[in-house]
Amino acid sequence: MVKDKESDPNLGYLTRKETEVKLPRPTRVKNKTPAPIQITAEQILRESRERQEAEIRPPKQKITDSSELADYRLQKRKEFEDQIRRVRWNKGVWVKYARWEESQKDFNRARSVWERALEIFYREPTIWLNYAEVEMKNKFINHARNVWDRAVTLLPRVDQLWYKYIHMEEMLGNVAGARQVFERWMDWQPDQQGWLSYIKFELRYNEVDRAREIFERFVRCHPKVSAWIRYAKFEMKNGEVSRARSCYERAVDKLADDEEAEQLFVSFAEFEEMCKEAERARCIYKFALDHIPKGRAEDLYKKYVAFEKQYGDKDGIEDAIVGKRRFQYEDEVRKNPHNYDAWFDYIRLEESVGIKERIREVYERAIANIPPAEEKRYWQRYIYLWINYALYEELDSQDMERTREVYTECLNLIPHQKFSFAKIWLLAAQFEIRQLRLKAARSILGRAIGMAPKDKIFKKYIEIELHLGNIDRCRKLYEKYLEWSPENCYAWTKFAELEKSLDETERARAIFELAIDQPALDMPELLWKAYIDFEISEGEYERTRALYERLLSRTKHLKVWISYAKFEASAVEGDSSDPDQQEVSPEQKKECLQRARGVFERALVYFRTSAPELKEERAMLIEEWLNMESSFGDVGDVGLVRAKLPKKLKKRRQIETEDGPAGYEEYIDYLFPEETQTTNLKILEAAYKWKKQKISTDDD
Repeated sequence: MVKDKESDPNLGYLTRKETEVKLPRPTRVKNKTPAPIQITAEQILRESRERQEAEIRPPKQKITDSSELADYRLQKRKEFEDQIRRVRWNKGVWVKYARWEESQKDFNRARSVWERALEIFYREPTIWLNYAEVEMKNKFINHARNVWDRAVTLLPRVDQLWYKYIHMEEMLGNVAGARQVFERWMDWQPDQQGWLSYIKFELRYNEVDRAREIFERFVRCHPKVSAWIRYAKFEMKNGEVSRARSCYERAVDKLADDEEAEQLFVSFAEFEEMCKEAERARCIYKFALDHIPKGRAEDLYKKYVAFEKQYGDKDGIEDAIVGKRRFQYEDEVRKNPHNYDAWFDYIRLEESVGIKERIREVYERAIANIPPAEEKRYWQRYIYLWINYALYEELDSQDMERTREVYTECLNLIPHQKFSFAKIWLLAAQFEIRQLRLKAARSILGRAIGMAPKDKIFKKYIEIELHLGNIDRCRKLYEKYLEWSPENCYAWTKFAELEKSLDETERARAIFELAIDQPALDMPELLWKAYIDFEISEGEYERTRALYERLLSRTKHLKVWISYAKFEASAVEGDSSDPDQQEVSPEQKKECLQRARGVFERALVYFRTSAPELKEERAMLIEEWLNMESSFGDVGDVGLVRAKLPKKLKKRRQIETEDGPAGYEEYIDYLFPEETQTTNLKILEAAYKWKKQKISTDDD
């Protein structure tokens, strides 16, 4: 048999067309206009209710004689028994059956049903409760007592059974029997509510001694803060102040370290307040604040502050407020131990109180929180904890040995291979100097230079040795400084100034020469200026000119040209030998002016030929030249320079951005006299070309 190619084995060899589900075509609504009469949902519901057929109920059966009653009972029992056979584990069926038998006043049969139900549901408290209530309702007391006794024996952890049993005995006036049931219950060590019910039972019959004995057993069974507080309040209510205080003291001995100890101390202190024992209450608060962790003492602090405001003096109130703030800071540092600002505030608070042991404890706890990473940004706040600790030990505690230990520990802790803090090294050295231990200070600074050299350390070490007059040490330090940082112009300048102050001119000049020969310098302009000022102060004008020429060979900056020209304008030969000489001859002025003009001419040639784009610098140079000429008075020639002044022109240029043109901006351009002549020649040349082109066109 040849199978159809389109048939699919997964579909039982049927074609896909045969297995398609054909849905009815949706009805097309032709008339979409609203109906003239609109029907609401409320009308639909009302109509459906009106058309609903009446419910069919079975007819009521009236029993007229005993035979009919017997038949009725037989039928109902048969129905209940059938239901029980079908759904044996349904508690509701058993309860209905037993209550029906009770309604027929056939208590033996009802009791039999309950007993049969208990064979299955003996662990269900509701069955026992319903059974016992039936017996009590119908005044079968001994039967009810028997049921309760069996129930509490089988289910001793169900408190409701015990309560109902005891309530029944008490309602019957059987106080001894109720007490006996309570004792049976207490043997099972129930929760606190069970014990408190027993105590209230005894107090209802004014058995205070019995209640006290039960309280003793209660706090042994449940050694909790709430139990002891209830015991103490019981004694206080009965006027036994000494017994109540004894309860609190015993509770403190046993539960001082409990999690709920705060509640115990507050209650104890309030008890002492009621007894007008303010000092006792204050001692309790202080003892509690010293022993309870700060994180669990929030309510205690509030109560203590309120107590001090009511009973304390000014010092007591301040102490309470400090305690509250101390709690807040403890909470902050507990949440984030690396919050050094919180530690600073905490330390400041303790320093305002002035207890040394507590201040040192907080400092030690603070410095124990070392930053998590060896990066300087994490250590910058932390290091001030050590600084403040050392300063406190030195200035407030006057403990020099401890201060020295703090500095030593701090210096050993810092990872100097990755980063260091010059401030710590310098503070440690200055501390040793204040203690007149110069050798120790030099040792610290020497270690600093060896392990973590820094500018501040070199500067301070040199300053110390200079104050002590140790010039050779200063020179050695400057040599080390320059070996470590040869590009540092400040170090070269200060070294040369030191030699100059010692009248070692050749040494100073040699240092300057070494400095300007360095391949890289951080601020070369300051170094060259210092060298030039040094030569000018020595009256070595030829050397100064040579220096300017060497500087111009390296850079042609505008400021260098101006400085050179000003030097030439003021460099009067022989002027430095007599500083008080104020009169300068006209010949010397002319000579200075000529040399300065020569410098300005060279500068203009450079800017015109080598750097024509620097028009603004060129204009500034001419203005400086003009000012110099005017400062020379009659000797100067202002007209010579004014002829070189450029014209200022306002121009617009297009602003170019990454996205294209972005508008125009105005700028100042300079037009120099020589550029004007060139522009005029270009215009004439263009006009000539245009005329020539026009003539040739006419000829054609």
